Amino acid sequence: MKVQLIQHTPEPERVVAAAAKLCYSRVGVDEIMEDLSDEKTDKFLNMLMSLGHQSPIEHINFTFAVEGVSRVLTHQLVRHRIASYSQQSQRYVKLDQFEYIIPPSIEVVPEAREMFIKAMEEDQKKYNQLVEILQKKHYDQLVQEGKSEKVAKRISEKKAIEDSRYVFPNACETKIVFTMNARTLLNFFHHRCCQRAQWEIREMATKMLGLVKMVAPTIFKNAGPSCIIGPCPEGNMTCGKVNEVREAFLQLTHKI
Repeated sequence: MKVQLIQHTPEPERVVAAAAKLCYSRVGVDEIMEDLSDEKTDKFLNMLMSLGHQSPIEHINFTFAVEGVSRVLTHQLVRHRIASYSQQSQRYVKLDQFEYIIPPSIEVVPEAREMFIKAMEEDQKKYNQLVEILQKKHYDQLVQEGKSEKVAKRISEKKAIEDSRYVFPNACETKIVFTMNARTLLNFFHHRCCQRAQWEIREMATKMLGLVKMVAPTIFKNAGPSCIIGPCPEGNMTCGKVNEVREAFLQLTHKI
């Protein structure tokens, strides 16, 4: 899995401080960015976050590029609706040899791993066969309709892979670029850094958190699962590892 923060709002914490400053003082737009030293910005943001006044942090955005993840992960990711997504298309990109993600629990059991890989190889084989069959069908039909061979070849391949992709599994590797504002990210980390989140999206969320902490450390100081700063809200479904989780996210901060 590769996770990169490819772009973000310049001086994100200063932007948030300026927006919040407008809420709490008489300054006009000409003075909004004045006198916002690092020390004052940090003090203002700590006050803002402690009050739970999070609307100003919606002004800053973070764009991530991710690869080496499965469609299982992205199906969960797009449920976070206040965001923008651009994912590699299986409709336009022909996968002559698709990559796939092997879950750790399967990877460590030789018999399960062998069975899994055979299933992936069979999926690729069926995909290739379907593309060939459907492409010929569409090509012949398009030529009969008067299309040139060049045009018929281009259109028929696109139509063939459009339906052949249905044989690909959830394990199929994908790539995605997405943008979230800071408030959405806090909610995302709250749910997806939790030990009860699915392992793959939890790994991605933790990597993302490490990246945003480097550019907006005050805003994301207490980001992560809710047990970082309070009791576990999961009740009987708790993982029972609150101390371990807190220590892990503390170490994440220290590494940064």
